[in-house]
Amino acid sequence: MTYGDDGDTGARERSGMRVAVAGGTGLVGRYVVEELAAAGHKPVVLARSRGVDLVTSAGLDAAMEGVEAVVDVSNVTTTNSRKAIAFFDSVGRNLLDAGERAGVGHHVVLSIVGIDRVGLGYYQGKLRQEDVVRSGRTPWTVLRVTQFHEFAEQTLDRVPKPLAVVPRMRTQPVAAREVAQHLVRLVPAPAQGMAPELAGPRVEQVVDMVGRLLRARHQHRLLLPVKMPGAAGAAMAGDGLLPVGRGARGSQTFEAWLARHGVQEG
Repeated sequence: MTYGDDGDTGARERSGMRVAVAGGTGLVGRYVVEELAAAGHKPVVLARSRGVDLVTSAGLDAAMEGVEAVVDVSNVTTTNSRKAIAFFDSVGRNLLDAGERAGVGHHVVLSIVGIDRVGLGYYQGKLRQEDVVRSGRTPWTVLRVTQFHEFAEQTLDRVPKPLAVVPRMRTQPVAAREVAQHLVRLVPAPAQGMAPELAGPRVEQVVDMVGRLLRARHQHRLLLPVKMPGAAGAAMAGDGLLPVGRGARGSQTFEAWLARHGVQEG
C-alpha cells in the first residue's frame, strides 16, 4: 500500500505536525503517541488524565490549540448499543467541532473490520462514529482493522476464574503496534475516506488463541467455547469479521506476539 507522496506531504513529514491523539493513554493510543514522536511529530494526548473530557468537551479547545491533525482511537468498554452509540456520537462530534475551530486539516479514525456485517451493540457505536465523521467538514480517513492480538487476553481477563468463557469467533488478528504505525503513516498523507482495511497475517479462531494463552501463562481454567446467538453469532463464527478485498497486512503472528510478551507456549 502506498501513502501520499506529494510535495506538501513530504514537507509536513520533515517539519513535524502537532497531532492530537484522542484516547492517547489506551492500548493503541500509547503506541500512536510513541510512533508519532519517533516520526518527528508532536503528539498531544486527549484524555481525562490530561485534563480533557472527550464526552463533555471540557478542556478540549485549549488542548487543540495549534493542532494540525487528529487521530481518534478513543474507546468505551460496553456491549450496550445505546451506551456505545451515545459515547461515539458525542466524542466524534466534539472532536470534529473542536478540530474545525482549531483549523485541523485531517481527521483519522480507527474502526473495526466487519462492523457493518456483525450486529453487536458496540459495533453499532462504531458505525455511528463513522457516520459522524462522514458528516463533518474536515477531510477524513477511517481505517478499519481486525481485532488485536491482545483481544485474547482481554477476553480471558473479563471472566473470573476458574472459567474461561470464549465466543466462537474467527478473526485475522493484528499487532496493536503495527496498527499504530499504520495510523501514523496516514496522518500526513492526503485524506482517503475509507482506507483499505488492515489485518494480521493469519486467520485464527479466538477459542484457540485463548487456549494457547492459557498454556503460555501455565494457567488451568475450564475453557468454555460459546457460540453467540442469532445472525451476529453466525457472522462472528464465519467470515463476518475477516477483511474483504485488498489491504495492508501486518507481519507479527499471534505466536510471535506471545513470545514477545514474555510468554511461551508450553
